[in-house]
Amino acid sequence: MSTTTNPPKKETRSGAPAGEKVADWADGRLGVYTVAKSNMRKIFPDHWSFLLGEICLYAFVILLLTGVYLTLFFVPSMAEIEYEGSYIPMQGVLMSEAYASTLNISFDVRGGLLMREIHHWSALLFVVGIFFHMMRVFFTGAFRKPREINWLFGFALLVLAILTGLTGYSLPDDLLSGVGIRFMEGAILSVPVVGTWLQMLVFGGEFPGSLIIPRFFVAHVLLLPGLMLGLLVAHLLLVVYHKHTHFAGPGRTNDNVVGMPLFPVYMAKAGGFFFLVFGVIAMIAATTSINPVWVLGPYRPDQISTNAQPDWYLGFSEGLVRMMPGWEMVIPGGYTLNLGLLVPLIVFPLVFAVIALYPFFEGWVTKDKREHHIAERPRNAPTRTAFGVAWLSWYFVALVAGGNDIWAIHFDLSINAITWWTRISFFVLPVVVFIITRRICLGLQRRDREKVLHGRETGIIKRLPHGEFIEVHEPLSAEKRYALTAHDQPQPAEIGPPVDENGVPRKVGVVEKLRVRINRGYYGPSGQIPKPTAEEYREITSGHGHH
Repeated sequence: MSTTTNPPKKETRSGAPAGEKVADWADGRLGVYTVAKSNMRKIFPDHWSFLLGEICLYAFVILLLTGVYLTLFFVPSMAEIEYEGSYIPMQGVLMSEAYASTLNISFDVRGGLLMREIHHWSALLFVVGIFFHMMRVFFTGAFRKPREINWLFGFALLVLAILTGLTGYSLPDDLLSGVGIRFMEGAILSVPVVGTWLQMLVFGGEFPGSLIIPRFFVAHVLLLPGLMLGLLVAHLLLVVYHKHTHFAGPGRTNDNVVGMPLFPVYMAKAGGFFFLVFGVIAMIAATTSINPVWVLGPYRPDQISTNAQPDWYLGFSEGLVRMMPGWEMVIPGGYTLNLGLLVPLIVFPLVFAVIALYPFFEGWVTKDKREHHIAERPRNAPTRTAFGVAWLSWYFVALVAGGNDIWAIHFDLSINAITWWTRISFFVLPVVVFIITRRICLGLQRRDREKVLHGRETGIIKRLPHGEFIEVHEPLSAEKRYALTAHDQPQPAEIGPPVDENGVPRKVGVVEKLRVRINRGYYGPSGQIPKPTAEEYREITSGHGHH
């Protein structure tokens, strides 16, 4: 029989300073010294693009702080009252308690309007930050093994942020947000067979009912933030567990991380950056008004605000509806399908699914099972970069369609011409952008190859003894040459011989043939420019040198 004894914990030192006594007390119960020893010296690489993720984190913290303050004064009720507050133009107007409390926050609560502005601007910055952070991860290939799950966590955070934004700007029950909710109701009703049931489930009765604002309030302040907080914690834990990616350079490999320790350097920089982000948001909120609900008035089903536009992150959803012709189809049984809303409702999640599932598609095409901790330069993955830019153009076309009336007014264009341009461009522009972006990346690869072999152009013209004029080239440093040639260039996949070693014909499925064909687009001659070899460099530098 064996027994296991726990190692004795360090006793609190009687003569130690108060701070050390508290730390000793916590260590005896939580083991904080062990955790701190293994994590406080963790290394984080330093690159400006990595700050995008920090901006998201800090904006989320600001959202939580300002949201708690606003919750103390907001009344999530659709009960109708007569306004008697200090905003004179609205006095005597019938409105919901939610709208009245929003006016109260804006005009009667000390600091209320500033908090509303900071909260709204932080929400926009949060969604923008997530979007740009995901694009940074995408274009540098930081989603590859072992970070596919973390990519999905980030994508889920983007979706939840969009839903939180929708429920948030709908809470004041003003004319603009009411139109947005009405738009959502129409999309729900377009769902075949169960659309009316879903509408009754969400709204609790005929539109607008009396429950949608209280339900949005619960989702906005409790459900969605709770889910985002959990995902955010999981996302950060995986970043710590997998370690951060870093760009290629001397001494940087897949097995190490070159950067600054978490404590004290990185924490000091992160703390300063948090207050910088907070200060910039506060300055914008104090000088630039957003969502002035007192100008629009309370929501009424028989009215609509002029130039009504959703926030940018939902503008593409309205653009899908505006692009789609108002087609209808009557199926057997006399049931009418509203394709003008049903088709955009189907395309809407597909736009996100395409980018969310791309890491798994690339993994299937390349069959690359290695771990990747070196971030790629976008030009060194032309097909992936072209795909990402094409997706952005797809998104942009839908966003333009969502504001076709605004484009028509400000640029004196025909709204019908804009609508037809977006309909055609939705299918044509991504293909054109894909081809152009891919060729640009290949051109940049060729330029890098020339830089490595012949050096950097100095702009100095020299005349040789026999009369020839040449430009003097300056050889690149070893560090720069390494950074330009450190990326992998896998060989394109091959189907293999038609027969095996026993002479039996091999059966290759259609799916495998398709995978090999796509793989050649990634790694074949049309997908990458061969990087210079050491032999080529020695031959050029030893033969006639750099000009």
